[in-house]
Amino acid sequence: MAKLFFLFSGEHETLPASELKAILEAEGHNYNVLELLDQVLRIEADEKCVEAIKKRAALTRLCGLELFTCNAEPNQAVKAIRATSLDEFLGDGENYVVRIKHVKNHAPEINGMTLERQIGEAIFNITKTAKVELRNPKKTFIGILTDKKLVFGLKLAEIPPKPFMERRPKKKPFFHPSAMMPKLARCMVNLAKPKAGDLVFDPFCGTGSILVEAALIGCRVLGADLQRRMIRGCLKNFTHFSVKPEGLIMADARNPPLKAVDCVVADPPYGRSATTFKRSTKQITEQCLKAVHGMLAKGKRVCMAAPKAICISQIGADLGYKHVESHFVYVHRSLTREIAIFEKV
Repeated sequence: MAKLFFLFSGEHETLPASELKAILEAEGHNYNVLELLDQVLRIEADEKCVEAIKKRAALTRLCGLELFTCNAEPNQAVKAIRATSLDEFLGDGENYVVRIKHVKNHAPEINGMTLERQIGEAIFNITKTAKVELRNPKKTFIGILTDKKLVFGLKLAEIPPKPFMERRPKKKPFFHPSAMMPKLARCMVNLAKPKAGDLVFDPFCGTGSILVEAALIGCRVLGADLQRRMIRGCLKNFTHFSVKPEGLIMADARNPPLKAVDCVVADPPYGRSATTFKRSTKQITEQCLKAVHGMLAKGKRVCMAAPKAICISQIGADLGYKHVESHFVYVHRSLTREIAIFEKV
């Protein structure tokens, strides 16, 4: 077990840590949480788990192997690096760079560039043969200043946001204003904890945002929608991203013609741009949760979004699900989403 740290994107307070832990559990990696800081999670886990995070995570930006954590004081940081054995991290003649990141306005009194230079010089004095390379270093050491602490270590992976930006709703061949943004869609898929090869079902597939993200992490996908034009549009988007679904069904979420799926990830229709066929969002949500209950094996998950006002967590609990957790995502003045995760018991 290694000490690892993860820097989150900062787009939401609670979702990133839950997403990361769900990925680890879905991929079968044991872990112990050491500390949750502002936008940083420290854990003990096998270093191999970083590959799963790199492939799947939407709200994690950086993964690192922790060398030390100390108070956010330059003298303590230099003292800590001098006490750290770097033999297994820097070979003879290897080049490196030190980077310091501030989370929000934490430790504003510390000049990041000055601390980079101080730690970089300490590493040079320890290794004797390693060289600083600012433009294209072989190794990058990262320090993150947050919650009066400096978390410092070797960067193992960085997750760029650009691929998610390229899959924004307006960049897809078929667009609808109710489509979910790809990072939130990916996060919801991860919260449902599917493994590669598992069958992910979206009973309100719409433009396919959720299922595209599920397919890109290796899941099999199956979608349903009550509107023919949405099915046709979803298929266009699947073709654009080379997604081959198990099927797309024109069906009512109250009675989908399916027997078994591995998990359900859904964003039922609500808001002015959505079509609800004269049913309330609460009715649609309740009827869908009731319908998919029998498709799931014990312990399998549903991750569903709904307006906060309808209290989806209570609806699921009343239907016999175990309510695992909820996260609240502000959309605009009249809409806050509740992202609820349920397990079949």
